[in-house]
Amino acid sequence: MSKVVISDEEFFNFSPTLATVEETFSEHSGAPGSSHKYNGMRLTLTASNKHMGSSNIMDTLDDLPPGIGQYDDFHTIDWLRDIARDRMRHRHIVKKRQEGCWEQLKGAHDAWSGWVCVLLVGVAAGTCAGIIDIGATWMSDLKEGVCLEAFWFNKEQCCWSGASLNSTTLLTYGECDQWYSWGKIVGGSLAGPGSYIIGYLFYVMWALVFGLLAAMLVRMFAPYACGSGIPEIKTILSGFIIRGYLGKWTLLIKSVGMMLAVSAGLSLGKEGPFVHVACCCGNIFSYLFPKYGRNEAKKREIMSAASAAGVSVAFGAPIGGVLFSLEEVSYYFPLKTLWRSFFCALIAAFVLRSINPFGNDHLVMFYIDYNEPWSLLELIPFIVLGALGIKIIALRNLPYAIYSYAFLFGVYFCGEWNFTSLEWN
Repeated sequence: MSKVVISDEEFFNFSPTLATVEETFSEHSGAPGSSHKYNGMRLTLTASNKHMGSSNIMDTLDDLPPGIGQYDDFHTIDWLRDIARDRMRHRHIVKKRQEGCWEQLKGAHDAWSGWVCVLLVGVAAGTCAGIIDIGATWMSDLKEGVCLEAFWFNKEQCCWSGASLNSTTLLTYGECDQWYSWGKIVGGSLAGPGSYIIGYLFYVMWALVFGLLAAMLVRMFAPYACGSGIPEIKTILSGFIIRGYLGKWTLLIKSVGMMLAVSAGLSLGKEGPFVHVACCCGNIFSYLFPKYGRNEAKKREIMSAASAAGVSVAFGAPIGGVLFSLEEVSYYFPLKTLWRSFFCALIAAFVLRSINPFGNDHLVMFYIDYNEPWSLLELIPFIVLGALGIKIIALRNLPYAIYSYAFLFGVYFCGEWNFTSLEWN
């Protein structure tokens, strides 16, 4: 039987699942070789020479460099250490509250800083989504022509704001006198093969310019702005460090690149990149609050809320954004993060609705109006589909459930852990 001796500091960094034994460590870290039984586990602590004189294992956290530099690029974070540091910071603030009104005010600021941060993230995500939607629509219409009286208007806004408001509809653009196609500007006529060829050449030229400009911006200024960003966001939220992936340059180039790529007519959309843009906003605003900017584990809470806001502005579905963040991308998702994510998604959707980028009081370009009532008989096929889905999922997960229960039974009822350290009988 082999034994591995683990010091207090090494055991503290051993596994995030052992964060609950923090109180136990603080009682025995000053006594090398002391033994304590915790939830059926025999813990024997051997102090290292570096911290032999420390009376509390949490004192070792004070020597860690705070801020950004505590982790190197392409490394994983220590969830246990960061959560423990936040607990010690919170206990320090609670003790300081008894010293006066100023300390109580600082404690209140620490308590509501999380809500303020997600509020700012929601406002920023909704604003960025509105700007991107407006810019993409304007540049898409720029391939066909321009509104000479107000060049910042797209085709729809130009036609509906002109003198021919009563006679112009969305289906009769030929009657719009304010919109000038490239064939009319260059060739001087609206009809004929020459006007069609000129319009076609300008359409292809603008598409190539937009696509080339988007690729050059990403290549030269922000290589991390390529792709949808969702796989990398899932990796970051699981505890991996990628410096610069959520920076301000990535946010700027990603936003501009989305407008250029979508208006160029490429086979891509804005829904996935919206999550990346929102997480960039969350990462930037987290540095305004040291509680989150100096703690990578706590920062993941803000980015989880930001990912919910990204899906909310992409599909106009705040609840769907929260479910996406909870089920798909987040690794650490406490209950308070659930409510903050919902609040952040609501704020982002409200801001986007206030901007009204499509001019139809809807959050997305494609929407459905339910004008016909439904009958109770229509619920029957949906009930059947739901029952079949539950049955198929249950049968699929049954072998894994049996294996999990068998494994847990064997570990917790048929064996014993002795931490002198890792020793299995």
